[in-house]
Amino acid sequence: MLTLLRVRNFAIIDELEVEFGPGLNVVTGETGAGKSILVGALQLVLGARARPETVRTGAERAEIEALFDLRGETALLARLAEAGIEPGDELVVRRVVESGGRTRAYLDGRLVTLAQLATLASGLVDISSQHEHQRIADTGTHLGYLDAFAGLDGLREQVAAAVGALAARVAEAEALRHAARAALEREELLRFQLSELDKLDPRADEEPDLVGEIGRLRHADSLRAHLHRAEEALYTGDGSVTEALARIGSELEAAARIDPALESLVAPVEAARAELEDAGRSIGKAIRTVRVDPERLGEAEERLHQIRRLARRFGSLEAAIAHRVTARSELDGLASAEDRLEALEVARVQALEVAGSIARTLRARRQEQARALGGAISTELASLGMGEARVEVAVAPLEGEGSLSVDGARLGPTGMDRVEFLIATNPGEEPRPLRKVASGGELSRALLALKRVLAGLGPVGTYVFDEVDTGVGGAVAETIGRKLAEVGKHHQVLCITHLPQVAAFGGTHLHVRKEVREGRTRSRVHRLDPATRVEEIARMLGGATVTEAARSAAAELVRQAGV
Repeated sequence: MLTLLRVRNFAIIDELEVEFGPGLNVVTGETGAGKSILVGALQLVLGARARPETVRTGAERAEIEALFDLRGETALLARLAEAGIEPGDELVVRRVVESGGRTRAYLDGRLVTLAQLATLASGLVDISSQHEHQRIADTGTHLGYLDAFAGLDGLREQVAAAVGALAARVAEAEALRHAARAALEREELLRFQLSELDKLDPRADEEPDLVGEIGRLRHADSLRAHLHRAEEALYTGDGSVTEALARIGSELEAAARIDPALESLVAPVEAARAELEDAGRSIGKAIRTVRVDPERLGEAEERLHQIRRLARRFGSLEAAIAHRVTARSELDGLASAEDRLEALEVARVQALEVAGSIARTLRARRQEQARALGGAISTELASLGMGEARVEVAVAPLEGEGSLSVDGARLGPTGMDRVEFLIATNPGEEPRPLRKVASGGELSRALLALKRVLAGLGPVGTYVFDEVDTGVGGAVAETIGRKLAEVGKHHQVLCITHLPQVAAFGGTHLHVRKEVREGRTRSRVHRLDPATRVEEIARMLGGATVTEAARSAAAELVRQAGV
């Protein structure tokens, strides 16, 4: 609820402070006195676009402050808390506009952007005027009003929960598909690597063996020649070492027969001869194993190349062999993703059936209640002097791109419907969107009718009506006043009016007057007491000259209003 508005250097206002009360607040005064300037100041402090020319001539800046009572405003307090603002029971909103065009906004003393101001202050005030876009004329609010009228909040919460569960399944499946697409490339790489590793089948100690084999194959002729000469010199050739040792041994045996003390020399020579004969035979065997094989040499060289290439790719041959094991395990895991995706698809279909079923039920209830809401608003309009007006509440499929759909409609947290209030102000006309109604007075009364029907259901704390009484008078004017007072039972209402029949219903009566001092025009606002209130209503009834008859009529209006 708006409790106080302080304005400095804004338009013709140099400085004023206005206190508002609960229920219906009426603002009256002569044309041009500055009544609508109060609405402009309120719009500005809540985030409207600022124009440098609104700064009072000669001033450096305009300042507007609004004080709101937030008791009971749970949703707003939660939004503020999320933004790090905890004002308690009261919130101060301040806007500064400099003559150069710079503007700043503050919430409870904290500097905020205009976007933050508009978001965080949303729901504080709903301003209905001839030239401004109304929140209630915004089609984005119509669905919520219909659901509130029909008592569908519980069913709507069920839809939101079901759609949330469905969206989670869809997101999970999409994430798995995305992972599967990436995994497919990974799988192809792993299969290629495994194929190469399986085909090569490397061993950890294979490289040294291959290096040795290649060396033998490359130098087989030289190796054979060296071995053959060694064999001849040691064992098979004439005058070989073993033959010489045999002669030496015979000579030593002969010498030992003469001198037994020499017997000890025979054995070492004989042992050496025997060992060298074994070496000679081994050399002979080695000669037979040496072969010239170009084909095997090529195979060994190619395998060594492949093994070294693997070692470079994986860091070492041991790492390549280890990767062979882990790649096979990873491939087994990738294969199971397809099974998980199939299970998620089954879950998605089931979740879609649940969400779709609840959304269809919600649509049926909305369509059922839309006619009742349209009829109730039309009845209110008739009592406000628009007896020929007809309101329809259109429920249509929700259009637009989306990954979730039911029966050709996009499915979202609020269901699969869009709702719009349509109005035909004259017989024979096709109903048109409320936001396109041309007449400011008709629009104001249409909004009043909506707010009267939906009183107690909307989220707004303060309704502001500017020119709600345009083009009416008499009994209709009295009805408008009574309707405003009824809305005031659920919301604070601020109404700028020219009609005494409306002003009589105000629980708080504010009078705006214009005065000239020292050559400057100033706007002043006074809160009227019971006596001065009757005098103001009498002025509104009788004009410039207030008669006793006008005072009597004014007092009677106040008495009948019961305020």
